[in-house]
Amino acid sequence: MQQDKHPDYHEVVFRDRSAGYAFLTRSTATSDQTIEWDDGETYPVVDVEISSESHPFYTGKARTVDSEGRVAAFERRYGGATGTGQSG
Repeated sequence: MQQDKHPDYHEVVFRDRSAGYAFLTRSTATSDQTIEWDDGETYPVVDVEISSESHPFYTGKARTVDSEGRVAAFERRYGGATGTGQSG
């Protein structure tokens, strides 16, 4: 690996405060804040707004889209399908 061409890659804790979840990984992200991890070492900590613990898709709390309701709303707005095409 050539020197001075690659960013500093080090261990960082990413913390999702809304879910009370944190994980240790390697990253180029930096932070002035630090946290003491379970192994007794101190690592920089980066707060994130959303993670797999709080994302609706991964938690199973995602909204389901009512596709039939959307079709009905479209037909109400633009009229039903007549099959005649545009008049003109």
